[in-house]
Amino acid sequence: MKFVKTLLYAGLVATASAHEPLTPDKAEADIKTDQLRNVLWNLNKIANDNGGNRAFGTPGYNASLDFVLERAVKRFGKHMDTYVQPFDHLFHQVRKIEVKGPGGENVYVISLLYNPATPLPGGITAELVTIPVDDARGTGCFEDQWAKIDVKGKIPLVKRGTCAFADKVKLAKTHGAVAVMFYNDAPGKAYGSATLSAVNVGKLVPSGLIPLEDGQAWIKRLAAGEKLSVTLIVDSLAETRPSWNIISETKEGDPNNVVMLGAHLDSVLAGPGVNDDGSGTAALLEIMGSFKKYKGFKNKVRFAWWGAEESGLIGSLYYGSKLTEAEADKIRFYFNYDMIGSINPFYAVYADSDAHKVGANPLMEYLKGKGKPADVRKFGTSSDYVAFLKLGIPSSGIFTGAGAPTDPCYHLACDTIDNINWDAFTVNAKAAARAAAQFALSLDGVPPRVKTSINPRSKQGIRRTFDTWADTLKVVEKTHNCGSGESTI
Repeated sequence: MKFVKTLLYAGLVATASAHEPLTPDKAEADIKTDQLRNVLWNLNKIANDNGGNRAFGTPGYNASLDFVLERAVKRFGKHMDTYVQPFDHLFHQVRKIEVKGPGGENVYVISLLYNPATPLPGGITAELVTIPVDDARGTGCFEDQWAKIDVKGKIPLVKRGTCAFADKVKLAKTHGAVAVMFYNDAPGKAYGSATLSAVNVGKLVPSGLIPLEDGQAWIKRLAAGEKLSVTLIVDSLAETRPSWNIISETKEGDPNNVVMLGAHLDSVLAGPGVNDDGSGTAALLEIMGSFKKYKGFKNKVRFAWWGAEESGLIGSLYYGSKLTEAEADKIRFYFNYDMIGSINPFYAVYADSDAHKVGANPLMEYLKGKGKPADVRKFGTSSDYVAFLKLGIPSSGIFTGAGAPTDPCYHLACDTIDNINWDAFTVNAKAAARAAAQFALSLDGVPPRVKTSINPRSKQGIRRTFDTWADTLKVVEKTHNCGSGESTI
């Protein structure tokens, strides 16, 4: 990272110079489709040059980091102060997963994140046993559903759904199962991401997720009295790896009144992440490029590119956990831009309260003014706004949808530069630029953060989460054998 450190130093010591006064109209006009396309082309190329992804812990993420730093520091450094915030987290990769059915046939299977390895090369072969379906309560979610089933030394066949995968695997392990075979709860193959959660590393038995149709076929044969055995092979890697957030803020503006914009820089391992979240990354870079041309910032604007979002919002939660109360007070509003160019978009603007709507309103007004069917939606729990909501910081942002039909390439290899709706992407980036400029000039109507949020100990909760992750990393260090083989629901 010597190159990065040199760039940072050059940016931080440069003197600021700006020209004409900032206005929302100018910021909006500066956002051009061709420039957004150029950023996404570069991110797509970075993925192609580095194994097809830009995931945390991989060369693709490190190259993405250098790309953003080159723009933030070398191109915009006269007007921005930029630094990287390092942190460590658990990197997990399933390098191979196979299921061989009762006749030795290959069966389609996907792995779960943080899936432990089986013995290699042969995997685990064991008798299959059914856990009776209980759609009312959730199959395999409760102790009594396992009590009368002999799973010791066997592989239970369990329907997906209702409770977390990890909860079912824990019960299976408690009753002596050597692995778990999940089958999907909807027709067809399962795609995308599913997780056993980092906190369970070293505590579970291996598992896999097969299609509904295969699971039902095996259940029918078992019900007819057949004895079936299957083989599960999992080759997985788990180890601590470093990552970084990039934080860049305008030199001009009141440091006690900060407007913050965030997007995550990493992709999933399965693909290049051009929409998720190259789109947010590009929007922030182009807004920064606009702001370097102007002066008159009353409030400081801070840009953040988060690391390891796809591993559990790690970078943004880490950032939040390190803020003092005084530092959190200075962040007056946070805008999150994660997936703003979905191919068949809806236009969701986040807001749960009147405080959030202070930032949501200018986004809504702009999008509706451009004829887009924008609507206000409640925050979920799956993007980087979570840390800021936990700290009581007013927040909003734009989201255009994940999964079919809005983004059929969500978390897949086809999330490339061809997976972008350029009109939606440009309009959303312009809305983000305009709102950022408005807040850079005035925070009238923005209330202070709510120091007593839904969970009064939310900041301590973030820190406890990191204490738990630290314990998890210790488990990994003891059990990791360099690949030798030894959604949560």
